[in-house]
Amino acid sequence: MLFKLSIKNILRSIKDYAIYFFTLVLGVAIFYIFNAIESQTVMMNVSASTYDIIDLMNNMLSGVSVFVAFVLGFLIIYANRFLMKRRNKEFGIYLTLGMSKRKISFILFLETLLVGCVSLVVGLLLGVVLSQFMSLLVANMFEAKMTEFQFVFSTSACLKTLLYFGVMYLLVMIFNTYNVSRCKLIDLLNAHKKSEKVKMKNPWVCIVVFVLSVAALSYAYWCVTGGATELQTADKILLPILLGSLATFFIFWSLSGLLLKICMSIKSFYYKGLNSFTLRQFSSKINTTVFSMTVICLMLFVTICILSSAISIRNSMTSNLTTMVPADIQLDKTLDLPSNGKYSEGRVEDSKISVRETLEKLGFDVDRYFKDIVEFDLYASNDILIRDTLGDVYEEIANQFPFLAYNAAETFIKESDYNKLALLYNLEPVHLNDNEYVVVADFDSWIQIRNQSLEKNTPITINGITLTPKYTSCVNGFIYMTTSHINTGVFVVPDEVLLHYPRETGLLVANYQATTDEEKEKIEQLIIDTSDSPYAVNTDIEASTKLSLYENSIGLGAMITFIGLYLGIVFLIASAAILALKELSESTDNKERFTMLRKIGTDEKMLNKALFRQIGIFFLFPLVLAIIHSIFGIKFCAYLLETFGKDELVKSIIMTAGVIVFIYGGYFLITYFCSKNIIKER
Repeated sequence: MLFKLSIKNILRSIKDYAIYFFTLVLGVAIFYIFNAIESQTVMMNVSASTYDIIDLMNNMLSGVSVFVAFVLGFLIIYANRFLMKRRNKEFGIYLTLGMSKRKISFILFLETLLVGCVSLVVGLLLGVVLSQFMSLLVANMFEAKMTEFQFVFSTSACLKTLLYFGVMYLLVMIFNTYNVSRCKLIDLLNAHKKSEKVKMKNPWVCIVVFVLSVAALSYAYWCVTGGATELQTADKILLPILLGSLATFFIFWSLSGLLLKICMSIKSFYYKGLNSFTLRQFSSKINTTVFSMTVICLMLFVTICILSSAISIRNSMTSNLTTMVPADIQLDKTLDLPSNGKYSEGRVEDSKISVRETLEKLGFDVDRYFKDIVEFDLYASNDILIRDTLGDVYEEIANQFPFLAYNAAETFIKESDYNKLALLYNLEPVHLNDNEYVVVADFDSWIQIRNQSLEKNTPITINGITLTPKYTSCVNGFIYMTTSHINTGVFVVPDEVLLHYPRETGLLVANYQATTDEEKEKIEQLIIDTSDSPYAVNTDIEASTKLSLYENSIGLGAMITFIGLYLGIVFLIASAAILALKELSESTDNKERFTMLRKIGTDEKMLNKALFRQIGIFFLFPLVLAIIHSIFGIKFCAYLLETFGKDELVKSIIMTAGVIVFIYGGYFLITYFCSKNIIKER
């Protein structure tokens, strides 16, 4: 009998609370899909280095899954709490008819077990189907070639999903049993008639709290957007995070008291239509609303920042490949090592020759395998430090950015060498007079710092020759091939200025005498094989190739995107589901109130409009403040991700907005239609 009763309860719950079951199924499916990515790579034809990145991504996703399990577990327990509230009267009738609390607990145990089994089976089936399409997304992200398609089932992902969600459902069973053991008959029978006592908060206290909260939030915004650079270190960023979280709570707390008071004072608005009813409905659960709004707002804020940043990084890194890796290979080595006993005699001697000569000693034929060769040197000396080139603005900049390495030596390059490199890199060449210099940089923050000095026409002196800037701003460009904007500034000066000046690094940039990737890979293997040469102990050449940079960039971008999507979607679903379940529970509790409105002559159109506004307020409030948080949060993320570039940030924000509208807006519409069905007159 108890088993049949459990089945009937589940079927009745599905009718009114489909969102709960849908969220469980969706959670299981997403959990399986992201943990099954490792199995999807069997159909991909990728290099060994890309497989290493995929393996690293899978390990990171496994770690993230533990955190995701806690989030989903919290969601399931939190959602179950509202489902329990809907059934208070039902449990009261059971007790009135003589059923023991132990049997009620057993009914809940059976229901949770059945719901868990159904959601796991359906979720896993959905996850297995969708994971087959995920293989296409993985291949696209890694820009890999797909071999013959085959159906893949991940046993490890399935077992992990069963284990994690089994533990979650077990906790729900314990939670339900504990709640039933503490319930009282009178409370269960009258629970639907109760609402929190609406206490009119002192409006002056609310105003003071609101002003202080806005001030604290403004200070947190100021800290993370560059106003207080000392707070941008990892150990001190917790201060603005804590301030922002507390300020968010008290903003909701103060607004909850102010809005009702303000609306009641505007008689024409308060008594128009069902506004008074809607506002009272909003205030009837004010205490739990404030805390829920705070948690959901912060989760939405994290979602927006994670999704925007992750997508932006991937798009920026992919975009940078076309402009910042214009050649096939770049080799560099340290020049002019000192004879102080720190280095072997062979290393010291090798540091006096060029990269080309070193390659030839290693047995590599440069002219046979390379073309478009540009070879040059970079110069540096402790005679000219960064602080020296900043001139009169040094003190101001040092106060603004106290953690920068101002005692590092500046780097110089000959005008003729830079112009040869610019021709290969498709950059604008520079033309200097005998007493001029320019600064080439592509790191935005450093460009701003350099420009302050250049605007002051700051001179520099090299080998007794004084040079002044040709331009009042930096020339956008780079020396090293990378996928990030990391050039903080290289000085281009006339060739004769650097005569007898200490050399720091020798570089050789070239394209391959090859047309296909296979031929290029063979050339790179020949370069790797030079490490077996007896002369290899005398040198330490570093190589960066277009193929390796491409694979690493694509792999890193894909890894960040998958982790961002995983966390962002889970957080978004959790936020929307909590709001949806809370509103469905409220609609059930308020069913008699809507029935009373019908009895006094309110038509269905007005009732639906009031319900729409009530649900809209609950969904809109946390989202609006989360968007405001995100404006400054994304600005801080852009500061941290500056080396990747900001050009793709707008696109990623638009894509993130689309995801939020689809999922969050979808939950809102489903909640409204389900709530309308709950309050409908039977």
